[in-house]
Amino acid sequence: MTRAKQVYRLPRWRFAVICCALAALAATLMGRLVLLQVTDGGQGAVFLREQGALRTVRTAEIPVYRGLIEDRNGTPLAVSSPVVSLWANPQQLKDSPRLENLAARLSLDAAALRDKLRFYGDKQFMYLARHQTPDFARQVLRENFPGVRGEREYRRYYPAGEVTAQLLGLTNVDGHGIAGVELAFEDWLQGVSGKKRFIKDLHGDAVRDVGVIEEPRPGKALALSLDLRLQYAQHRELQRAMKETGAIAGSAITLDAWTGEVLAVSNYPVFNPNSRDALDFSGARNRALTDAYEPGSTIKTLTLVAALESGQFHIDSIIDTAPGRIRVGAKMLHDPRIMARYRYQR
Repeated sequence: MTRAKQVYRLPRWRFAVICCALAALAATLMGRLVLLQVTDGGQGAVFLREQGALRTVRTAEIPVYRGLIEDRNGTPLAVSSPVVSLWANPQQLKDSPRLENLAARLSLDAAALRDKLRFYGDKQFMYLARHQTPDFARQVLRENFPGVRGEREYRRYYPAGEVTAQLLGLTNVDGHGIAGVELAFEDWLQGVSGKKRFIKDLHGDAVRDVGVIEEPRPGKALALSLDLRLQYAQHRELQRAMKETGAIAGSAITLDAWTGEVLAVSNYPVFNPNSRDALDFSGARNRALTDAYEPGSTIKTLTLVAALESGQFHIDSIIDTAPGRIRVGAKMLHDPRIMARYRYQR
């Protein structure tokens, strides 16, 4: 004995309700798409434009020129020259078969370059060589190594080299003062970088500038009381004296007796601030300003001048210094060579 199958039929009204609900949902989705993609004035369109801009428009710094340092006669002592820093996108370069060619072109160790690319593997930026000459950078970029690009920067150059090294100091690779006048007047010399917007492609390359957001403000020029001609002459004399005496270090300062202005400051040993690859900081100390020393006989000139200006002595006066000692406070000071009478002409 068999039982007839029972078939359940959906009421027509319920089927109609489901169809209407699906149609309404589809209409809502279509309307939303039209609002977002076609209509220009809706919030959705604004949102999409902003999201698109975030993915294609970037902000970059505009490098700024560091202020010139010059002597009292307007002779340049420190200038900023344009250079190009080469960088790469590790994600595009790390698997390139031309990696060894690039390393040889930049005088880099290929194995070390591979290790560096692996270290920056999840990044899109890595410096390859900083502060290259524009001609050399153009030659490298012309070879179209994958992911290799260049950006303009400035490098500090000191025309007088070691002659003014300790006084002027130097800047680091990013152009900020780290010693000497460069550090002391950092805020005055540095300036403010500008900002610009640019459109990038899928590889991160700039394809078109959109506009300048903020104009760069170059650093201000700085004029010192230094006279470069006297500085050179004093530098030569100090070197000569060092050779004659066999001293390991020395300093010399020339001042304007009337104004107190510093006209020249020399130190030894020295270093060349323009040779960053072989920079030796053992000669970077400005001994004339940082080292303590006993004035000794150098104070005698000031004492004699003060005596003459007092009006109580003249150029032919004889000063009795016997018995060669004097008490100053709790200490007795002795003259190493007793001279009963001292004449100005000596």
